[in-house]
Amino acid sequence: MATVLSRALKLPGKKSPDLGEYDPLTQADSDESEDDLVLNLQKNGGVKNGKSPLGEAPEPDSDAEVAEAAKPHLSEVTTEGYPSEPLGGLEQKAASSLVSYVRTSVFLLTLGISMILVLLCAFLIPCPPRDLHSTWSRHLGSQGGGDLSPLELADVNGDGLRDVLLSFVMSRNGSAVGGSRPAANLVCLSGMNGSTLWSSLLPEEARDITCLELMPGSLAETICLVTGTHKMLSAFNATSGKAIWTLNPNYLSNGTLAAPVAVLPDLDEDGVRDLVVLAIGELQPDLCFLLVSGRTGSPVGRPVKYNIVGVRNLIGPQVYITTNGAVYILFGFGNIQAVALRDIFVQAQNRDSSPPSLQIEEPEWEKRRSINLSELIDVYSDGVELLQMVKAPDSNCSNLLITTRQGLVLLRGQNLTPYWTLRLQGLRSPPTPGYFTDDQTLDFLLQIQDGVGMKKMMVVDGDSGSVVWSYRAPCHMKETPATSAVTSDRKSVFLFWAEGLSAASPNSDIILGTEPPSLHHLYLLHPAFPSILLDLANTTGTVTASEVGINDLWKDAFYVTRTTGPSSEGHPAALVVSKLSLRWALMEGQMAQLQESTPKIGRGELRRFLSRIKFVEAPYEI
Repeated sequence: MATVLSRALKLPGKKSPDLGEYDPLTQADSDESEDDLVLNLQKNGGVKNGKSPLGEAPEPDSDAEVAEAAKPHLSEVTTEGYPSEPLGGLEQKAASSLVSYVRTSVFLLTLGISMILVLLCAFLIPCPPRDLHSTWSRHLGSQGGGDLSPLELADVNGDGLRDVLLSFVMSRNGSAVGGSRPAANLVCLSGMNGSTLWSSLLPEEARDITCLELMPGSLAETICLVTGTHKMLSAFNATSGKAIWTLNPNYLSNGTLAAPVAVLPDLDEDGVRDLVVLAIGELQPDLCFLLVSGRTGSPVGRPVKYNIVGVRNLIGPQVYITTNGAVYILFGFGNIQAVALRDIFVQAQNRDSSPPSLQIEEPEWEKRRSINLSELIDVYSDGVELLQMVKAPDSNCSNLLITTRQGLVLLRGQNLTPYWTLRLQGLRSPPTPGYFTDDQTLDFLLQIQDGVGMKKMMVVDGDSGSVVWSYRAPCHMKETPATSAVTSDRKSVFLFWAEGLSAASPNSDIILGTEPPSLHHLYLLHPAFPSILLDLANTTGTVTASEVGINDLWKDAFYVTRTTGPSSEGHPAALVVSKLSLRWALMEGQMAQLQESTPKIGRGELRRFLSRIKFVEAPYEI
């Protein structure tokens, strides 16, 4: 009766030795726990996992045992109350656990090796140098004199950052030929922090510094060509600062170098591009072209002279290559003339033929040959002040941008016909090319003298010649340099110097300076915000030269200035070279509102726009 009651109530009880049942009435008298019971049954050969010790299932004696067989025994229940598994399941579980352990170990080992390799790469592989010193200023002492201010940017140490090369007069007691010409110094400053990388003495003041690769190919060394004001032409190794060769001044006879050296194609077929210099007679205005080997600095043939009466300033020489591949050299005195490189080469070599590469002609240019001087081609002859090469859109040639006393003229390079003409007075500094409009044609920033202590800034549309932006600003510096930098969205920012600006009066565009005339500010104009100028920096010195370079790795641009401080009697002017990161300066610059715009541009909106600007190399050459 107790057994039946125990089954009905499903109460745990002690198993009867006869019936194999749990007896709830005798449970209290038992001193063994369920765990002990299960262990004892297994040790004494009892039922284990529903099987006999021989592995055979027990035969049921009665209906009660048949019914009981359908229920789980205590031996089939673990201490946590979950059913135990068969031996095969335990073996499979053990094997699965072993596989999981091996798999986890392999994963952790692979992860550890990967972390070690990453750390080794981080410490052993050199990372590209970051331009941490985005702004620096270097005082180079006192400048002993000299009116020229050459400045060039080139990566001379291979760190991915362009370095600064400049030349300045050291003293008036130089050791040059005759002892009358001042000695000069050629200095290369690190673009990273302004430290001196190398320095070389020059026998005379430098007129120009041009750094380029004369030998085509990825392994070509950068060469710096330095043209002096008298007879010096030297090629320097940009990495070491050592002179590779120097032109023997005897080859110039009684002439002096009239202009910077120009680079030609390879004429003597030695694998290095060659050069041409233009010398002018000291007693008569004879122009003399001398071809020079880019490899050795020796003349490629004899000098070629043209008897031309000089009027006004010298133009050129500049090398122009037409669409068909014809090579011409542009030069002149107040005008522009061209001579085929083929004609100069034939006379220099004193022979009748030239290499096949020089036999190409441009029909439209050949039609303009002068009748009396058959070798000279008339290009333009109306009070020329400056000549610039401007990349033509969708073409592999350039147009000619000519600054005259009457204005600005753009000539088509293909046929030398005017594209457009702009009449204006007072333009003396070179126009600055850049992208201001949306037509992907180069536009030009002009600086025009407009009264005493004032200048007018204007942007001219390169497609039509019309003025698309203008502003009048105070500026007492003469011929302050202007530059531009191209952004990733094919726009240009223009940089120029002026004095401090204040708010414009409603009925006039005249801006009065709010500071003494001795303090000049660097302003930036972005075509997206034509009513705003950004004040980036200021100086009390006179800015004599400036250049913009691009840091390709960080998509940044930097602005390098050459400045001379005020000089007093007996005290030469101090020479200062400064570098400014444009992306950093954009975020730190002050906003100067030129006029009220609708809607008004907020400082937050402007900062968000400026923070997304990235600078790239200019797709054009001047």
